[in-house]
Amino acid sequence: MQDVTHENQNCYRILQLLLNTLYTISETDKNLDMVLGVFKLRLLCILGFTPQVMECVNCKNKDNITYFSMKDNGLKCKICGNQDTSTIGISESTLNAIKYTVTAPAKKLYSFNLKEEALEEFKLVTKLYFNEKLEKDYKLEELF
Repeated sequence: MQDVTHENQNCYRILQLLLNTLYTISETDKNLDMVLGVFKLRLLCILGFTPQVMECVNCKNKDNITYFSMKDNGLKCKICGNQDTSTIGISESTLNAIKYTVTAPAKKLYSFNLKEEALEEFKLVTKLYFNEKLEKDYKLEELF
């Protein structure tokens, strides 16, 4: 994680996230892919790469949100998403997981579960977004 911080930088929120993540992994039966997805997305938020999750990043529509755009850093409605080749189609469950991860209080971050299909979407979105924004292919799964 030395790639995302600088020496003598206040990293309290990153440390808090890391400790909460390690606790969740060691003391709960939460799915590891979900935990790592939450960690990646929340770390990006702390680092200043918070995706727009309350409306379409393009037209500001709050309905029919069915895509996540890597290029435009956030959610897109069906119409705008169809015009963007960097989007990934997401279900409502994945949409809710992304919104929750971005907005939840730190202590409640891991208080949800995902079914298999939504988990696969969430895992894909968080992995691609993480690697895109940090411009490197991290293998966090190997750390845990």
